[in-house]
Amino acid sequence: MRHLRTILLLQFTLLLFCPDASRGADLPGSKDSPLLRRFVGSEIVAYQAKRYDEFELQTSTFARYNLATRKREFVRPPLRPAGKLTRIWYEAAGDTGSLEVYRNYLNELVSKGFVILYDSKRDPAAVNWTNYLAPFGSMDIQTNCSYYIFYAAEKTGLCVASAKKSRPEGDVYIQLTAVEWGKNEPVYKARRGAYIAVDIIETQPMVQKMVTVTADEMSQSINATGKVSLYGIYFDTNRSDIKPESRPALQEIASLLKKQPILKLHVVGHTDNIGGFEFNMGLSKRRADAVVATLVKDFGIVPARLTANGVAYLAPVAPNTTEPGRAKNRRVELVPR
Repeated sequence: MRHLRTILLLQFTLLLFCPDASRGADLPGSKDSPLLRRFVGSEIVAYQAKRYDEFELQTSTFARYNLATRKREFVRPPLRPAGKLTRIWYEAAGDTGSLEVYRNYLNELVSKGFVILYDSKRDPAAVNWTNYLAPFGSMDIQTNCSYYIFYAAEKTGLCVASAKKSRPEGDVYIQLTAVEWGKNEPVYKARRGAYIAVDIIETQPMVQKMVTVTADEMSQSINATGKVSLYGIYFDTNRSDIKPESRPALQEIASLLKKQPILKLHVVGHTDNIGGFEFNMGLSKRRADAVVATLVKDFGIVPARLTANGVAYLAPVAPNTTEPGRAKNRRVELVPR
């Protein structure tokens, strides 16, 4: 009997999330994520995809709303993963409630190997601050209904969860925000039903897309500021092996040195602050050593003209509190000796 109940439950779960299930008219250009199926009968009413962005992910209970900063504060600071961001907002019309949709998505996440980081339905304090549970002010994606869908929802049906799945190619984070509309249909909604926002962040390093700095531009920067910052020399995370796509930047450094035979340079490695000071001090020096070694071996630069240095994160050019800032701090600088 237990085995039969398990089979029936599995069949019911598969039905609810079956990709081929009957669905309404999705927003043009939208699509499901391959990481997560949709609730049966729901349709996509808003969609946004960005190659790289940062997202605030709630992982603990709400503490207070700071009126001075107009920001929510939590017992633990939210995570801010960065990477590919996909935002899909589904509507399930009819008698579907937010709790039904929400719990089906939680079960789906667990079945796919996600770890639940926060679940508002298991948070006793959540009932006291439903007005601040979801960041309504930031949910400004234009839907095929209205900008104001979340404002018009019944706060008592609000459910919020976050989850994480570790994988070799980069961790995945998902945040769920479910709401519903009761019998008194608000002016912003045409139908009764539930609505869930599925925010998916696939972490990955930002790909530097700046045009390679030429030898002449390096010379101009050195003459104007006393240094030149380079972002075209690439390393894997926590490693000092130079990646092949760094060759154009290295070739321009070699060209600069050959055009100015008396120029001697400090090659200075800079990192972000992830991993601690001692680790990054060693990493930044090893990366500078690798640049010097490559210039000597592959481009014939005399070793005495180059000195490798590492300063970890002691000379940031942007805050290390965000991934875009950390990306700016990961660089190699050339400073004349």
